[in-house]
Amino acid sequence: MKFRLDTFTLLLLGAIVLASFLPVTGQAADLLATTGTIAVALLFFFHGAALSRQQIIDGATHWRLHILITALTFVFFPLAVLPINGLSNLVPEWMPRDLGLGFLYLGVLPSAVSSSIAYTAMARGNVPAAICSAAASNVFGMMLTPFLLLLLVSTSGTGEFAVAEALKDIVLQLLLPFAVGHAFRPMLGGFLSRNESLMARYDQCVIWIIVYSAFSHSVVSGLWQNLPLQAVVLTILLCFGLLGLFMLVAMMMVRKLGFSLEDEAAVVFCGSKKSLASGLPMAKVLFSGHPGFGMIVLPIMCYNQIQVIVGAILAQKYRAKIDRASAAHASE
Repeated sequence: MKFRLDTFTLLLLGAIVLASFLPVTGQAADLLATTGTIAVALLFFFHGAALSRQQIIDGATHWRLHILITALTFVFFPLAVLPINGLSNLVPEWMPRDLGLGFLYLGVLPSAVSSSIAYTAMARGNVPAAICSAAASNVFGMMLTPFLLLLLVSTSGTGEFAVAEALKDIVLQLLLPFAVGHAFRPMLGGFLSRNESLMARYDQCVIWIIVYSAFSHSVVSGLWQNLPLQAVVLTILLCFGLLGLFMLVAMMMVRKLGFSLEDEAAVVFCGSKKSLASGLPMAKVLFSGHPGFGMIVLPIMCYNQIQVIVGAILAQKYRAKIDRASAAHASE
């Protein structure tokens, strides 16, 4: 079975390479940062307009499944990254402080909406439940992520985190555009549903701008001088380990609770994934101007690419298993 990097992954890698050799500086950097801020606000405006209330209502009665996914995303995952951040005190040459903060940030992010739903659908899992849980995770994640990050930073002693300023920026740049967009849903909902591919490209453009701008800022601030090669290798290994751990934990808990195989697919994909689409825009708000921004977002970028590849393999295995179970049930 052959897998290859998709175009968007290659573009993200290209943004990092471009920023490493041709970082944007001076007034151009300020202009690009302002463009990114406006683009992020528009991104959440469009998400607000596209999200149907029915999507949240549908499947909400399956409360045990949603509680399990929420617990995996916002309770167990944050607890799992605390020891990783602790490495920054023990072996700073392997885990620089900003990289440790990046793992804390990875831990408190919401689930990935599009890939969680897409892989659940590919696996023939419980798609309505996946839609409900992933969408709710992102809506609540805009409020939960900064609070959980503050809690983890305070617990780990990583350093100060300007929570009041961060919350103000979250409200003004994310929640307010999201709410205004949802108010405009009657006018824009039809257009957005007919042009999902256009909106997906816009999401990708915003992420590319953030990555290029952020890594330019970090490169100018000495990212590659301060980030040892062994830290990059360790980041990749830890991301593989975290993904494997939470997929395994999700499977064990689902089977212990007696859920169906279709529900298991939804929990595994929604409970183990972390959102790059929400993570990078929120990071731009939470860590605006931070010299170590590139290091902070490195774990979510690595984790995202790994979850895409592993998710594709696992979805095909679930599909085959669910198809066999359905065929066996039909023949009875």
